Amino acid sequence: MSKLNKIRAFICFKLPKRLISSICRIQESVKQYELKIRWVRPENIHLTIKFLGDISWSDIDDIGMAIKETAADFAPLLLSAQGLGVFPNLKRPRVIWIGLSGQVEEFIGLQRMLDKKLRLIGFPKEKRPFKGHLTIGRVKWRLDARQLSDIINRFNKFETKQFFGDRIFLMQSELKPSGPIYTKLMSESLVGDSSSCGNL
Repeated sequence: MSKLNKIRAFICFKLPKRLISSICRIQESVKQYELKIRWVRPENIHLTIKFLGDISWSDIDDIGMAIKETAADFAPLLLSAQGLGVFPNLKRPRVIWIGLSGQVEEFIGLQRMLDKKLRLIGFPKEKRPFKGHLTIGRVKWRLDARQLSDIINRFNKFETKQFFGDRIFLMQSELKPSGPIYTKLMSESLVGDSSSCGNL
């Protein structure tokens, strides 16, 4: 199928503005170290559940059904953004991220269920163990591992106020020289019974 008939897409939770403001302050603090990091624009920071890559427009209905079925089994999740880290490691950092606390196990359960439903319609399982995180910067150049370690330790106790992950979004990502542009394709609210989530 032609590339023209496909779009780049991912599934995520969006973040409340107050949380974005807190994360933006962390970005500004780390920028003072003058490291070569390409920072994610605050309005583009999100909590990824599944990166889909290139999909066909005709896939959207099936993906939407998988999202709807998953959302029906989970109540809104209470989470916080906490701490700072890098992927894959300090010696070869590629991604600067903020971690999660709160109902993280429930979030992992949601991701696994959605991943399973998506496999049934042809999307491959995640190869690496899933770790919920918020990408705030990307690294294209070599950084000093000791300095980076000091920065991570400095912000180790950083934690935002709690927020609800209560709506799953399917988003289109258009890559532009100035950075990606995200457009909502569809969304579903989490409407499950909170007493059943821990059993999934």
